[in-house]
Amino acid sequence: MTSRIAFMLRAFSYPNYRLFFGGQIVSLIGSWISMTATSWLVYRLTGSAMALGVVGFAGQIPGFIMGPFAGAYLDRWDRHRVLVVTQTISMLQSFALAVLTFTGHITVPAIIALNAVQGMVNAFDMPARQAFLTTMITDREDLANAIALNSSMFNAARLVGPSVAGLMIATAGESWCFFVDGVSYMAVIIALVAMKDIRRMDRHEAHPGIVAHLLEGWRYVFGFRPIRSLILQLAWLCLVAMPFSVLMPVFANEILGGGSYTLGFLMGASGLGALSGALWLTTRKSVVGLGRVILTNTVVFGGGLIGFALSRSLPISLVFMTITGFGMMVQMASTNTVIQTIVEEEKRGRVLSFYTMSFLGTAPFGSLLAGWLSSRIGAPHTVVLSGVLCIATAVWFARELPAIRELVRPIYMRMGILPEVAQGLQTVETQNE
Repeated sequence: MTSRIAFMLRAFSYPNYRLFFGGQIVSLIGSWISMTATSWLVYRLTGSAMALGVVGFAGQIPGFIMGPFAGAYLDRWDRHRVLVVTQTISMLQSFALAVLTFTGHITVPAIIALNAVQGMVNAFDMPARQAFLTTMITDREDLANAIALNSSMFNAARLVGPSVAGLMIATAGESWCFFVDGVSYMAVIIALVAMKDIRRMDRHEAHPGIVAHLLEGWRYVFGFRPIRSLILQLAWLCLVAMPFSVLMPVFANEILGGGSYTLGFLMGASGLGALSGALWLTTRKSVVGLGRVILTNTVVFGGGLIGFALSRSLPISLVFMTITGFGMMVQMASTNTVIQTIVEEEKRGRVLSFYTMSFLGTAPFGSLLAGWLSSRIGAPHTVVLSGVLCIATAVWFARELPAIRELVRPIYMRMGILPEVAQGLQTVETQNE
């Protein structure tokens, strides 16, 4: 049992990763508290599902516009310093929200503006965090475990944050949620500053122009079928399926007849499912077979959405939210793991910016679409449609999977991820000498 737990937590053997994990989990709990409070505040001020979509759009559209440029710069800049700056700006943004809410000057336009600022920060912060893993995890075989633990961290925060937010909103108001989020950023800033012996990536002295650098990344991402298919699938799911979260206040209030507590329970159930999925991924020994995992959990995700949309009972809704969270997170984390494993190191920042752009860039349009559809056909029918499109996406990916496997297999062989094949090739080479 002890050895199994040690295997699941093997990325913790890296001191800088332990610091990163500890700081991030505190910060992410604060972020989920703030995001839940923001949704509830907007809905309380407007009573409009469309307003929820607009706020979500404002927070995510900068990732679509700035994402590719951010990736090109991240392949040139020191990622550790970038993270210190982005986390500091995020802290100030949360304190600004808190001050406006405490003083009674908060308005929906102010929320939209501050969400847009956070979106610009996220365009750099999210791919930087993903790319920074390789500077902390020196053994590529442990990278998949670190990604799975990151997903566990994210979803542990997703489980705790909304539940705490529901309690805080009901007892103290949204302003304290924003203040707590601002304080939580201090944990990750302290952790980043405390890191020692950070492995800096080699940077070439001469770079092409930023546009040429960006185009090189674009050609690599969309010219290599495995990465192209994975990113396109994720982008489509973020457009048609993942924006279901912006409609959670509608389900909590109108469909299930609850309030902020119900919203917290729904978000918490989704987080519990996602955490379970991420923990399950930590038990996997290899990246091999993740294509099938991605396919299966795309179906699970879609089925969970359909079941949730049709439910009118809170206990049943919580069950389907848990299933939805599991499928969504396993699909996303597995996609991330495969991409991080096969990408060329000198293009990592640009590829991960496109990965980030695939959900930060398409999700805002999905948020607008979900809000618009919900105002016309209702939130339940909107989410049913999302689930159906999710399953249809799985059918397309099933047709892509054989070609992906064929192209990825030589990369896994070179990396020794398929040891029996690598050993066989080495034996043949020895015999031929």
